[in-house]
Amino acid sequence: MTIPWGEIETVFLDAGNTLVSIDFPWVASVLFEHGIEVEPETLARAEAAARPRLSEWLGSQRSTEGEETFRFYVRNVLGRLPDLAERSAGEVAALADELVPLLHRRGQAHRLWRHVLPGVPEGLRALRALGLRLVVVSNSDGSAERGLEEVGLRGFFDAVVDSFVVGYEKPDPRIFEHALGLASAAPERALHVGDLFHADVTGARAAGIHAVLLDPFGDWDGIDCERARDLPELADHLAAPRR
Repeated sequence: MTIPWGEIETVFLDAGNTLVSIDFPWVASVLFEHGIEVEPETLARAEAAARPRLSEWLGSQRSTEGEETFRFYVRNVLGRLPDLAERSAGEVAALADELVPLLHRRGQAHRLWRHVLPGVPEGLRALRALGLRLVVVSNSDGSAERGLEEVGLRGFFDAVVDSFVVGYEKPDPRIFEHALGLASAAPERALHVGDLFHADVTGARAAGIHAVLLDPFGDWDGIDCERARDLPELADHLAAPRR
């Protein structure tokens, strides 16, 4: 589906891995306490590489917010760390089981997802300068808005839609329909940006909304959608036909 960049009036944005990342230095410190020494940058790269597999796994109608999903996510990130390459799948799974209760606490996702991604403030300012309405559409646990306030991003957005609050979770098109209503937006003039094909692209398209997948390292080979490295690149796409 070709995106009519010059006709977009509203941009919906996921939160995790679109605006903010996991606090990788903190996770690295937790791993160190479990005998694993890894640089935060190595963790961040492993996390990005794990997203296509997570998206595939979610495709069988699993929730993004359940503990089972988070355990699968952690296990796949750990499995991509060089220092754990020689460990058995059972050992990696056992380590993931130890980490999940420390990292995944209901209602406190904002404590894990709290590092503003590089280029995000600049990208949001550029999108605002184009006169676009901006709305966060996030699968979360009720803490999405609080998290954005704490990292200083809430002021960029006209509204924040949190799946826990509204009762619908991406890829359910109803969460996008709710966002369209809040923004008084037409779906054909709206664009959603996120990091998981299953939740973000599939869900947006089901609501008739255009979609862009963030792919900072080129991990999503063969994906049938527009991709961007980061928000500044997305802003460039939207700005080009307006110049």
